[in-house]
Amino acid sequence: MGVLLVFLSCDDKSRSLGSFGIDIATVIPEGDNAFALLLDNGKRLWPAATTPGYTPKNGQRVFLNYTILSEEMAGYDHYVRVNDMWNILTKKAIELNAQNADSIGNDPVKANAMWVGGDYLNVSFMFNYGGMQPHAINLVENQLSSVAKPGVVGLEFRHNSYRSPSSRLYEGFVCFDLRPLRVDEADSVKLSIKVKEWTGDKIYDVVYRYNQPVGTTRAEMPIPVISSNQYY
Repeated sequence: MGVLLVFLSCDDKSRSLGSFGIDIATVIPEGDNAFALLLDNGKRLWPAATTPGYTPKNGQRVFLNYTILSEEMAGYDHYVRVNDMWNILTKKAIELNAQNADSIGNDPVKANAMWVGGDYLNVSFMFNYGGMQPHAINLVENQLSSVAKPGVVGLEFRHNSYRSPSSRLYEGFVCFDLRPLRVDEADSVKLSIKVKEWTGDKIYDVVYRYNQPVGTTRAEMPIPVISSNQYY
């Protein structure tokens, strides 16, 4: 199953009850199944009206379809109506070592886009899938590699296809929590992320600035497809 999400530019269209905006947000539980939503631009939203039955999990990343109901109120930038919300696969980086190398895998995968939003690395990617076992997607610190740059955290975006047939190209989206990678007495850390693509290795150099909102607008983001039943 895939859900196509088109990102809209941030303007007054999301302020009409008949209109909406779509953004990436982080869930912040507030107790008794109540929760706030933190956008990557730093704005805090209070869901004054939401879809019932959603169980909040701290740090869960979501695609949020919402309509703005008010300006700043009670410590929030906006009260909003949540029209719909989809969980994004949200993980932490893990250590790659001799014991887990086989389960992590190293099959080709294409990164469409990779950027830091809030405290997370957002990755839009593509992979070949044959409809059998779901594939594994991870961000790893490779303890088996001797290549290291001073002052840079070396990471790899890894894909395990479990040797399944590669009959169709799928798109996916994942967020990785970068907070465990913070360096004491610094306000940022440089990340060098290697991706094994079909044509060879590609390196993405990004900077993780702690607790600083990003200036990226929805119109500048890629259009992701959620297909979370094909990967984990």
